[in-house]
Amino acid sequence: MVTVHDVARAAGVSISTVSRALASPERVAAETRDRVTRVAAELGYRPNQAASGLRMGRTHAVGLLVPDLENPYFATVTKAVQAHARAEGYEVFVADSDEDPDVEAELIGALSARTDGLLLASPRSGDAELRTALVGVTAVLVSRELVDGTVDTTAPEIPSVSVDDADGVAQALGHLSALGHRKVGVAAGPASSWSGGRRVAGLVAAAEHREVELVELGTFQPYFAGGTQAADYALASGVTAVVAFNDLMALGILDRLRHRGVDVPDEMSVVGFDDVQLATLVSPALTTVHAPLARLGRRAVDLLLARLRGGTPTSSQLPVELTIRGSSGPVPAGPVG
Repeated sequence: MVTVHDVARAAGVSISTVSRALASPERVAAETRDRVTRVAAELGYRPNQAASGLRMGRTHAVGLLVPDLENPYFATVTKAVQAHARAEGYEVFVADSDEDPDVEAELIGALSARTDGLLLASPRSGDAELRTALVGVTAVLVSRELVDGTVDTTAPEIPSVSVDDADGVAQALGHLSALGHRKVGVAAGPASSWSGGRRVAGLVAAAEHREVELVELGTFQPYFAGGTQAADYALASGVTAVVAFNDLMALGILDRLRHRGVDVPDEMSVVGFDDVQLATLVSPALTTVHAPLARLGRRAVDLLLARLRGGTPTSSQLPVELTIRGSSGPVPAGPVG
């Protein structure tokens, strides 16, 4: 049986382009549309009529694409999305891209063919690639924004909901500065992370107003293992505190420091971001920026349903708040390590 994957491969285009060319030909360039329809005819491909009907907005289902379901951040957002969408009469199909931008485009095509609209949480694709994949798709972005007119200045803007990353890291740096820290390490997340970039920029801006030297330790994978690696860089750099991209990395930093005999917070302070449940289950408990993750998921559903009902909702940003726990303390009197 010939599938949409076969047509996409033979035509040299993405799955989402095949779907658009056959279901909404006016949204695809004439040359590309003709090539896709010709290849489909040659291969004997017949679109799934049920799926075509679903694309007309009669599925009462939405798709949610996340980069990593094992990350408690996305698990919490997913749970909130599912609960709120079901309360509104919609089922949720969830897909995990495994932090791979190339997989995202394929998953967008697959999900959009089976749902009324999509929620994309922290997509890792570049702006141009993401806009291309979302042509003809009713979507809302979570923890991500797109630069205006990257591909098509006539395309409708895609609303988003995010948290105030800059204010969150500013609160964290202000807290460490008040404790006497003057040399703070930055354990950044992946270069493809939009929120990660905003957090680093927020730290740089906040440091300009305080007597704090920022030491960029590098970019790390947003996992426990990434934090383990970052901890060694922190100790080698001579910083007295570290602000991590997220809580998973911060927990990895705590564990590595413990194994190397470094006391937290007496010798090194550690601050995370997100305030996932694990942050309170370690010793010392993690000082972190609390992001309202459940509210983030619910707000994303509201924006998407508003679009599906013909509205034009605007993007929104949710406030955050620093939660001070045991992993941060006054600057140590002597050198660390």
